[in-house]
Amino acid sequence: MAFETLDPSLALPAGPGAAIASDARYQALDDAELQAQFSRPAEQEGLTESWLLVDGMVCAACAQSIEQRLGGMPGVHRVQVNAAAGRAKLIWDQRQTAVSTLFAAIAQLNYRPYPVQHIEGDLQRRRQQRQALWRLFVAGFCMMQVMMYATPIYFATPGDITPDMEQLLKWASWLLSLPIVLFAAGPFFRSAWQDLLARRIGMDVPVSLGILITFVASSLALMQRSGEVYFDSLSMFVFFLLGGRYLETLARNKVAGNLEQLAKRLPSSVERLLDYPASGESRPALAHQLRSGDVLRILPGQAFPGDGVVLDGHSAVDEALLTGEGQPVDKSPGDPLVAGSYNLHAPLLMRLERLGRDSRFGEIVALMERAASEKPRLAALADRYAAHFLLAVLVLAALAAGVWRLIEPARAIWVAVAVLVVTCPCALSLATPAAILAASGRLAREGVLVAHPAALEAMAEAQRVVFDKTGTLSHEQVLLKSVQVVREGFDAQRALALAAALDAQSLHPIARALQRAVATEAAPLKLESLHEERGQGVEAWFEGERYRLGRASFAWPDFRIEDSIDVSSLLADQNGPIAVLHFGERLREDAVAALQALRVQGLQLAMLSGDRSHSAAAIAAQAGISEVLSEQTPESKLAALAAWQQGGAGRDAQRVIMVGDGINDGPVLSRADVSVVMGSGAPLSQSDADLVLLSNRLGDLPLAIALARRTQAIIKQNLCWAAAYNALCVPLAMLGWLPPWLAGLGMAASSLLVVLNALRLAR
Repeated sequence: MAFETLDPSLALPAGPGAAIASDARYQALDDAELQAQFSRPAEQEGLTESWLLVDGMVCAACAQSIEQRLGGMPGVHRVQVNAAAGRAKLIWDQRQTAVSTLFAAIAQLNYRPYPVQHIEGDLQRRRQQRQALWRLFVAGFCMMQVMMYATPIYFATPGDITPDMEQLLKWASWLLSLPIVLFAAGPFFRSAWQDLLARRIGMDVPVSLGILITFVASSLALMQRSGEVYFDSLSMFVFFLLGGRYLETLARNKVAGNLEQLAKRLPSSVERLLDYPASGESRPALAHQLRSGDVLRILPGQAFPGDGVVLDGHSAVDEALLTGEGQPVDKSPGDPLVAGSYNLHAPLLMRLERLGRDSRFGEIVALMERAASEKPRLAALADRYAAHFLLAVLVLAALAAGVWRLIEPARAIWVAVAVLVVTCPCALSLATPAAILAASGRLAREGVLVAHPAALEAMAEAQRVVFDKTGTLSHEQVLLKSVQVVREGFDAQRALALAAALDAQSLHPIARALQRAVATEAAPLKLESLHEERGQGVEAWFEGERYRLGRASFAWPDFRIEDSIDVSSLLADQNGPIAVLHFGERLREDAVAALQALRVQGLQLAMLSGDRSHSAAAIAAQAGISEVLSEQTPESKLAALAAWQQGGAGRDAQRVIMVGDGINDGPVLSRADVSVVMGSGAPLSQSDADLVLLSNRLGDLPLAIALARRTQAIIKQNLCWAAAYNALCVPLAMLGWLPPWLAGLGMAASSLLVVLNALRLAR
C-alpha cells in the first residue's frame, strides 16, 4: 500500500468531541507495510519510532499541547514536537495502542497529522499557503477601502462633512471590516480557541482578544454615536500581522521543507526484470513492491530506489546527496549504487540489496527526521518561559486599562489593545529553532549531516578536537602489504583465509582490507562462537581449534611484533602465533589543510589511537599533530577524554570534539561533548553521533565549526532582539505611545526579522 492511496479526507480535522478510537479515517495507517514507510523499531526493544508532519501549528504552545495530549496516552513513551519544523517524533508501543489512535488524538486538537513522505502533507501545505494568500488579499483590499473612508474624517475641518455623511462613512468601514474579522482573521481565532480548550495561553490569545475588543468597542461606539472608531487600525493590524505571518511561513517552509524534497528523490516506479538473466522481459513495478534481490533497469535521469550493485552497463552517477560533491562518479559492473543518487548518462542494470530504511538513503532520512524533531536546549527554555510571558502580558493589559480609565477613559481600551498585540513571544520561541534548521540545511548541502541539533551549541564552544587514526586521519582504504608466517606447516593463503573469516563481520578498515585481499576465494570459512573484544581483537572456533586475531597482547601476549610504521595484527591459535599481517595506511589527502584550518580557529588538536606507537606517530607527524596517545584501550581512551574535559594539573576544563569512524570508538564518542563520525564508518542507523561527515572530507569539519559559531551568534542576536523588542514596546504601549495598528506592525515585523536573520545561515 502506498501513501498515495490514502483517502484525501485525512486532511480534514477531527472535531474536539470525536471519540479517538472510533475515528476510521486513519485506520489505513495501521497497515504494517504502510506503517513501515514512516516508522521503524526503536532502540528500546518492543517500541516503535514514528515521524509525523503536523500542519496547523503556529507557535511553541501548539507543540506543547500535542506533547501533553499524546504524552498521557497509553503506550506512548516519548513525544517530541518541533513547531518550527512542523514535525513530531513518537516512541510508542504497538501492543498498547494503534498509530491510527495517535493520529486521531492529534486531529482532535484541530491539527492535521500526516506520515512523513505523505503526498497529502505537501498538497495540504500548498493548499494552506494559497488560503493564507487569499486571507492576506482580502485583508489588504478591505484595509485600503476602509482607509479610503476614514481619510476624509481625519482631514476634514469642522463643517466639511455633515454628521449623517460621517456616520455613513463609518458604517461603510464597519461593513468592510466584517470580511476581515470573519474570514481573514480566522486563523487567529481558531488557534486561540484551541489554546483555551486546552487550558493554555498561546500567542494568538492576546492577538484575538485585541481584534475582538477593537471590533466590538468600535461597533458599540458607532451604534451609540459616541466615541472613536478604529476600524482602520483594526484592518491595518490584521493585514500587517497576516503579511508577516505569511512571509514567516514561506521562510519556515523553505527551511523545514528540505526533508520532503529529500524524500521525493526516490522514484515512485521503476522497470523490474522478471527472470534475469534467462529472460529480458520486464514490467513496471511500484516502489513499495520492490524486494531485495530484484534486478532493475534504471534509465538516465532516474534515481536509484535502493542500495545495490551494477550488474551491466557503464554510466555516471550524481551522488551529491551523500558527498556534497557535484562531480559525477563513473559506475561500471561491480560498483556499488546508493539509493537517492541519479543515473546521468546511460541505462544501468542493478541488483537491489537494501531498501527503505535499511538503505543508506533511509538512514540519512531517519537521522534528518530525528534532528528535525529534537529541540535544542535554548529552544526548550524559550518555550517554557513563553507561556509565563503571555500570562504576564494579559495582566499588564488589564492593569494598563485600569490605570488609563482613571487618567483618560476614552483611551483605556485602546491602550489595552496595543499592549495585547505588541507582544511577541513568537519571536522568542523561533529564535533558536529557526537558526538551527537553517544551519543544518546548509551543512547538509555540504555533505555534513547534523543528527543532534543541540550539538551545534557545544561545537561552537569547543576548545579541543581529538582524532582517531585508522579510517579517520588515515584513509579508510587500508591495504594488506604482507603476510609473515611465523609457524611451520602454515602457508600465507591459509593464514589469510583464517584471518579474513575471523574479521568477516567487522566494518573496521583493517577488516575491509582483509576482505578485499581474499575476494577471489571460493567460499569463506565457517567459524563458531565468534566473539569480539572491543579494541583488542576477535576470537572464534574452527574445526575444534580456538583462533584469535588482533593485537599481540590479546592474540598471544608473549609474542612481540617488531616495531614498524605499519599497522600489524597477530593471528594465533591455542598453541601459539601463526602469522603477522602487516597493513599500510596513508593520510587523507585533505587532512593537513583541515587540521591547519582548525588551528587557525584556535582549537587544540590531539590523537587517540589504539595502534602501536610507531604507526600512530608516523601518521601524526604527517598530519602535524604533536599530542599523540597511542596503544590506548577503550578504557584508557575514556580516561584521557575525561581528563581533558575535567581539567586539572594546571589545565582548564575543555569541551571536546571527538572525530572517529564510529566502529570501535563507541564509548569515547558517547563521552565527548560533540561526536563526529566519518560517513564511510559504521552504519548510520547504529551510530549515535552528533554529526556525520557523509562527504568523508575532513575539510568539512572546520566549515561545520565555523557555521556552528555563526549559528550561536545569530541565536544570541535573535534572543537579544526578541527580549529588547518586548522590553521596549510593552512599556511604550502601556504609556499610550503606540496605536494598535503600529503595535500589530511591530509584532509581525519582529517575528519575520528573527526568521530572516536565521535564514542568513542557509546562504
